[in-house]
This record gives sequence, C-alpha cells and structure tokens, in this order.
Amino acid sequence: MTKIAVIGATTWGTTLSIVNATSNKDNEIYLLTRSPYETEKLVNDNQNSKFLPGYPFPSNIHITHSNSEALNNTELIIIAVPSMNFRENLKSINDYVPSTSIFLSATKGIEISSGLRMTEIIKEELTNISDHNICVLSGPNLAKEIIEGKPCSSVVASTDETTIKNVQKILNSELIRLYGNTDIVGVEIAGAMKNITAIASGISEGLNFGDNAKSSLITRGLAEMTRFGISMGANESTFSGLAGIGDLIATCSSSKSRNTQLGIRLGQGESIEDIQSSMVNVAEGVSTTQAVMKIAKSMKVNMPLTEAVYQVLFENIKPIDAYKSLMNRSIKLEN
Repeated sequence: MTKIAVIGATTWGTTLSIVNATSNKDNEIYLLTRSPYETEKLVNDNQNSKFLPGYPFPSNIHITHSNSEALNNTELIIIAVPSMNFRENLKSINDYVPSTSIFLSATKGIEISSGLRMTEIIKEELTNISDHNICVLSGPNLAKEIIEGKPCSSVVASTDETTIKNVQKILNSELIRLYGNTDIVGVEIAGAMKNITAIASGISEGLNFGDNAKSSLITRGLAEMTRFGISMGANESTFSGLAGIGDLIATCSSSKSRNTQLGIRLGQGESIEDIQSSMVNVAEGVSTTQAVMKIAKSMKVNMPLTEAVYQVLFENIKPIDAYKSLMNRSIKLEN
C-alpha cells in the first residue's frame, strides 16, 4: 500500500486523487481540504460538485481536513492549489510533513511578491524536507480530459534522479505516462509562462484573427519563454519538450483551457474584472504575467508578448491596440 496525500480539493487536486486511486487500488489517497465544511460537503456528495460534478470518489479516497491524518506516514505529498495561496498552505502544514516524504508541486505559477517558483517556496517554508525530495509535475495536463479517461504524458522534474524514479513508479499508469527531467527550473518556468501565451492566443481568437495569427503567437510565445527561461538558468532543450511546447500547444488550442477562455473573452470586449468574477477556477496566467514582467524588467529581458498581455490586463489597453503595438515593432531577424 502507498499512502498519497493531495493538498487542495481543486479541479486538478481532485483529478489527481481520483486518477491515482483508480489506477492502483492499493493506493490510499488522502484529500486534504481547507475546512470541516468542505470535508462534510465532499463526503456527503461523494464527489466534488463544485469543480468536477459527476465523478464519484473511489472507496480508497479519504476526505479530511486533519493535517495529521492526511500527512502522517505519507510517502508522497502532492500540492495542487492556486499559486497565490501556495505559501499560505505550506505554512499551515509545515509541522506535519514527514522528513521522509517526497513533496510534489502540481501548481503552475510564480509568486508575484517574491518572483519565486513554487519549489523555491517549498524550500523556504518546509523546514523538514530535503531539497532532494522536492519535485514538480508539469506538461499538457488538461484535467477535464484526464478525468474522462483520456491518456496524456507529463514530466516530473527534480534535481535528484532517484526522486524522479520513485514518483514515476508511484504515479505512472496506463492513463498518465511520466517522463523525468532534472531541469526543475525550466519545467517550472515553462509551466507558468505557457499561460501568458494562452491568454494572448485567446485574445487573438476573440478578435477573430484566424489560425495564422494564433500560430504566430504560439511560436513567438515559445521563443519568449525560452529566452526568459535561459536567463533564469534553465536548459534550452526543456522548452521543446512536454513541459514546454507540449503544454503550450494543449493550453493554447483547447477550449478547456481557462487561460485561453479568459483571453477570448478579453478579445470580445469583456473586462478582466467581470471575467474573473464569473470564473469558478483561477486563471493562473493573470498573476504569472505580473510576476514575469517584474522579473523581466529587473533582468532587462525583452518580453514584448508578455508586455502586451500585461497592458491589456492591468493598464486598460484595448486588445486591438496591444495587437497593433506588437505588429508595428521594428523589423528584425527571427530569434
């Protein structure tokens, strides 16, 4: 039996719980909620009615708001909460995390205030965990498709190859094929930044600009995230893999992507405030755009696409005007 704790009854956290409970009946999954009320609702409904209605919990999933019950003697801990709540969640569990546990981040984002990646926040907040036991999950992981039983491939990244292999053994299944990568910096940056390009791609779709424009934005978005990643110490090859172009294609092409949907609605003239207030899930690309722009300015990295998205989100620039500013930039060689 393998005990796995999942922190966060989000769409992604619930999906990972159900998939891993179903793929291996010997797994005991503990889904850690925020409150007694949330626990009671999930137990009584026997499903996550808010995020994933219609998908009942297998019998080997245990819903709890008790940190000790969920985390005691846990072999693998997965955290799947929005990046804006990431540090707060870690603070609340610090005293309960076993030193022998592998800690896996399934959150794609960058903290605005510090500019830190999620695994860097883990290192700051979890005093009992060795750096070797910290890792991240990324790739083209549209939760709705996975919960429907459609196959995908993902990447688990860590600086320690033994940790990678252990996570692969626990989570690899007929539904999710896990590859390993030791470039934890590149995998996290790619997972976060693809959401910025997805917003841009969605805006283009909302403006009815067609497939040529979308393809151009995806390609230039890949160049931009690669340039940014290299400046942060990532390996260039990571961005041509599953965590890079793989996730980028899925996110920018799918109607299931909340960041793409947010972009489409922006392109159609809705305000960011109205869009966010109507969304059940968090579109991580909004906060990531803030964080990346802050870092890019301090490091003097040229990020025209990110800057255009930032202007639409935070400076009340109309999408059509942001598009014109990109198209009217001085001509240059492609790189």
